[in-house]
Amino acid sequence: MTADAASAPVGKTGAAGPAAAPRGPRARTTTAYLRYVAGKLAGAAVSLLAVLVTSFFLFRLIPGDPVKFMTGGRQVSAEQLARYRQQFGLDLPLWQQFTDYCGKALTGDLGTSYQFNAPVIDKITEALPNTLLLTGTAFVIYTVLGIFLGTRSAWRHGRLGDRLNTGLALTLYSVPSFWLGLLLIVTLSVGIGPLPGLFPTGGMESGGEEGFAHVLDVAHHLVLPVVTLVAVEYGQTLLVTRSALMDEMGSDYLTTARAKGLRDDLVRRRHAVPNALLPTVTLIFINLGRTVAGVILVETVFSWPGLGGLFYQALSVPDLPLVQGLFFVFAAAVIVMNTLADLIYPLLDPRVGR
Repeated sequence: MTADAASAPVGKTGAAGPAAAPRGPRARTTTAYLRYVAGKLAGAAVSLLAVLVTSFFLFRLIPGDPVKFMTGGRQVSAEQLARYRQQFGLDLPLWQQFTDYCGKALTGDLGTSYQFNAPVIDKITEALPNTLLLTGTAFVIYTVLGIFLGTRSAWRHGRLGDRLNTGLALTLYSVPSFWLGLLLIVTLSVGIGPLPGLFPTGGMESGGEEGFAHVLDVAHHLVLPVVTLVAVEYGQTLLVTRSALMDEMGSDYLTTARAKGLRDDLVRRRHAVPNALLPTVTLIFINLGRTVAGVILVETVFSWPGLGGLFYQALSVPDLPLVQGLFFVFAAAVIVMNTLADLIYPLLDPRVGR
């Protein structure tokens, strides 16, 4: 046997064969990312299951008899009440109600609303576009405004503009949204003294308008609730962006970039801001999930016909299937968006997920 043959790798059968190619860095990175994705998806599934269980038992603690509400306060016999309870499955044992609810929810059936006598999913689908119009418009404005002002405040921290921006953001973020909404209604809708009201007090449209006039009418009703949401929410994005960027400003790579002669605005836009985006991305995706939930108090104050107002209306009954369905949709939207943020992290920073 020659020296070359003796040095050749031997397989399991004892015969000489080619050595297995070692796994490269790219393969190891892909495997690590797939494990990371699987873990996040499994966590999201567990969270959704927990929400499903919580939504069933939590709202059964609400005082009130939905069957008596359905009778409209009329005097009805015990037989009629029993028939209503049987119709909606309220006469079944709690464990059987729970298993029926979970089985139907997993197939997309969230039950039938007591007060509307319509499928819950239909009521949610009907109100969802109105909520997305309101909260989506506010989301875009306060996200852009918060990131822009946050980066400028961090880059010029300690100056007058930074102190004013930070102080105003902290003040507005601390203001209850319903109180600010009522204040705007009093000052800009009802009017004060000789100042007339400029905007509607509530609702989504005046009615009777068509075409472009209808678009303008909806936009007119949209102003005050959007201003309320932007004023309350932009401060959080500003403060998170400012804090993350200030943590990056002392880094060596920024000093190197300046030493190469790059202008301050290029250093900020090309180097500092992209590396400070992770906390802001998390906040953006969480807020994006909340756009589906809407803001219950703001929609209630301004009588906006969205999911938030529908949730408040269902709670007052209580309309258990509608409340449970809305709660599940609200929580699922936040969980899904938070999971998407986690999956995007490794694309922004390869160190995440390894």
